[in-house]
Amino acid sequence: MKKIIKTIALLLPLWGLGGLMTGCDNGFDDLNINKTAATAINPVFILNNATVNSSFTNSSIFYDMGIVQQMITPNEGVLAGANFNQDIRDNTVQNWQKYYRSVIRHTQDVIDQTKALPNRSNLTNMARILQANAFMILTDTYGDIPYTDASKGYTTQVFSPKYDTQQSVYAGIIKELTEATTALDASKTIETADILYTGNIALWKKYGNSLLLRAGMRLSKVDAAQAQQVVARAAQAGVMEINADNAIIRHDASYVNGIGNLLNATEAANVYLAAPFADFLKNTNDPRLRSIAVRYIGAKSGPEQVASRASTDPAVQIGMPFGFNNSTIASQVALNKLASFYDFSQVDRTRMTKNTAPTFLVTAAQTQLLLAEATQRGWVTGTTAETYYNRGVRLHMEQLALYDANAAVPAASIDTYLKANPFVAANALEQINTQYWVASFLNGAEAFANFRRSGFPKLSPNPFPGKSIKGDFIRRLTYPNSEISVNSTNVKEAIARQGADDLDTKVWWDK
Repeated sequence: MKKIIKTIALLLPLWGLGGLMTGCDNGFDDLNINKTAATAINPVFILNNATVNSSFTNSSIFYDMGIVQQMITPNEGVLAGANFNQDIRDNTVQNWQKYYRSVIRHTQDVIDQTKALPNRSNLTNMARILQANAFMILTDTYGDIPYTDASKGYTTQVFSPKYDTQQSVYAGIIKELTEATTALDASKTIETADILYTGNIALWKKYGNSLLLRAGMRLSKVDAAQAQQVVARAAQAGVMEINADNAIIRHDASYVNGIGNLLNATEAANVYLAAPFADFLKNTNDPRLRSIAVRYIGAKSGPEQVASRASTDPAVQIGMPFGFNNSTIASQVALNKLASFYDFSQVDRTRMTKNTAPTFLVTAAQTQLLLAEATQRGWVTGTTAETYYNRGVRLHMEQLALYDANAAVPAASIDTYLKANPFVAANALEQINTQYWVASFLNGAEAFANFRRSGFPKLSPNPFPGKSIKGDFIRRLTYPNSEISVNSTNVKEAIARQGADDLDTKVWWDK
């Protein structure tokens, strides 16, 4: 009996505590909810995340801009790529990872969240346009890629996406750009928080149509009839005409220019203007050379590349030639009577590639030059190819002031250049596309794509010995090792269809 009484006595406090706990539980959830914390993200901010991440990867220096011979490094290891015609997959993977993980993932999220909301239809279509831009870079880089299954790993757990042919990817890009640009409606909600154009529908339409023009021109060798149709449609709908139309990512101290950050940090003394690019500008007395280049005269090391040695005088600029590594470049140093390879010209990282320099996704200059080619081919009428050509060159020269006020090209210098280097119809395609090469400087993906499509500028193959390519130039970049290991069935199918997973295999439109 005493034992039972003791047990009851022990339990009484627990019952009391239980009652107390039950009483305290009333309103407990309300007390623990942060009423000032966000419970959802406005999808326009997700689009902004995708926009910022659309800026170009660091690998564009070592592959894209190296292939088209605009920039070069003599160094090996992590910087190897087009400078030695080598397949370095830690670098070739960068476009894949960035555009799938940090752009398409977010644009698709915006589309999924807003497609059933009529009042947010402009945001849906803006996301479709930006997504098309990302897919174009990806397919131009690798060829066949996941398209219809892209981003489904985040939504429907499709972790082994199938690869679509580049032809079908381009059909999808053209369809998306056509539909999304047409559907943009200034009478609907204006997404003023958008960081690309603050929701300006007219400018988003010009961006979408200019991308459509670019996509159409990409088909010029593989399907001229479709190319003409798409190009004419884009031109008729209205494309970029002035630099205020440009699709610009504006960087600041919080969201720095990635290429600028690299060239102002670990690789500040390791990357140089390539001789073919510097020589073209110098030999034609192009005023852009003064805006782009700097040479630290007499520098014997990176620490000696200081302001007191800096010269932007076009007459003293010397581009670094291809075919040499860190050791053999000494012969070219001696040939040019330089102090060391640190004495070659670089892109000016205090102006063109400073940390806060803007990134240009699509520009009026590029667009007008594409219209010049389209007109020369007879695909667009109403304005002469010469007029478009002169506009394109002038616009790019004027665009340089947007990098930095000290990079501005005087109007008189532009007039002098155009008079000294007039449009020649008999040499139009080479002339237009060589200018497109210059106008796409720092947009390596586009310069590389147009070089393959047009065959211009005429460049001599990189003579570095021991190259890992069979042809004269790299034609595509290789798939990520991670895809080969975890999505092997679909990768193997794409390789069997497209060709070997190497730097020689051409993408579909590269005939």
